[in-house]
Amino acid sequence: MPYYVWIIINVLFIIGSVLYIWGAHSYDSTVILLGKLLAQLAILLFLINVNMYFIFLVIRKSKVRNVKVALSKLSRKMMRAHIPIALAGTSLIALHAGIMLFQLGEIIGFFHPKMITGYFAIFMLALTLFAGVLRHKKASGFRRKFHLTTAMIFAGVFIIHLFLPL
Repeated sequence: MPYYVWIIINVLFIIGSVLYIWGAHSYDSTVILLGKLLAQLAILLFLINVNMYFIFLVIRKSKVRNVKVALSKLSRKMMRAHIPIALAGTSLIALHAGIMLFQLGEIIGFFHPKMITGYFAIFMLALTLFAGVLRHKKASGFRRKFHLTTAMIFAGVFIIHLFLPL
């Protein structure tokens, strides 16, 4: 798949998430609006980190040397920022979760499917961070796959959580 298709998918995902988050379910509470903003910012940060996998995939699969060299230089810079981006995104998600748990949980119920997928997304995020710490301490094939698998499951769960209607 050419790289521009992946860029288009990313842009459409960002536009779709912005439209859905800000277009669906307006609330009068500024605290809930803050929770939505924190979630939107976290989405951007996590999207950057998830895209690192696809950059490495293109580096491995591409036959064009210039593409490999350019993406390798980009990936070196991105890898330095991978952990700080993950920690910033996790902090935003923790704030979002706290706000939504106490503000929105009382309105829709703590066992609403939106809340349950949020709980599972937080669990998968914690597991992904744990896998990342293991990988950072000692890189191995199993740890790389474990971190990648948990990250992709987290991404899938958070996408379900994001677009699940209230």
